[in-house]
Amino acid sequence: MKSRKNLIEQLKSLPYFDKSVIYQLGRSYNLADATIKTYISRYIKSKEIIRLRKDIYISEDFYNENKSDISYSFYLANIIRTPSYITSWTALEYYNLITDVIHSVISVAPKITKTHTTKAGSFEYHSISKELFSDFSLVKGKFDFFLASPSKALFDLLYFKTHQFKGIKLEMIDGLIRDLRVDIDEMDKEEVDKFYLMVKKYIHHNE
Repeated sequence: MKSRKNLIEQLKSLPYFDKSVIYQLGRSYNLADATIKTYISRYIKSKEIIRLRKDIYISEDFYNENKSDISYSFYLANIIRTPSYITSWTALEYYNLITDVIHSVISVAPKITKTHTTKAGSFEYHSISKELFSDFSLVKGKFDFFLASPSKALFDLLYFKTHQFKGIKLEMIDGLIRDLRVDIDEMDKEEVDKFYLMVKKYIHHNE
């Protein structure tokens, strides 16, 4: 049982880990793979580790210590689906451009649309073409994460809300923004200009 405790103590210091890390650490304690597999099942059952998706986990202790830090949730969102970046409502809330509280972490990924509902939160992913997988940057801190620019976050929101701007004319955009209660007046002018340029290029290209 000592080896079981030692292994979980090692895992508690990690912001996340996959199954290969558990096996690597377990083998360092001379544990057989069958024993490590049993330990993983017991950790999950006892809620000492939380499953984020297949073979990706976090420890309950690390999560409880960091769950109030929004950057940890954003970091996990990037880990669950790689590559991906935070965008849409979630990014707009981060930039204080909406007043609504968003309860899911919304991201885009190149290939898949899926929601992962976990004890650590709900993580939504929307697929987007490679050409539009752009205009995001790495935000560095205690937990690093990829985040859309304000202009791209708003573009992505409208892109999905309007089913890729289907039937949308450029003159309809301001009304859509008002309906969604996005405070675009608080966005930097450079970002506003970038947003309208993105929309104009996309609509004209697809006419």
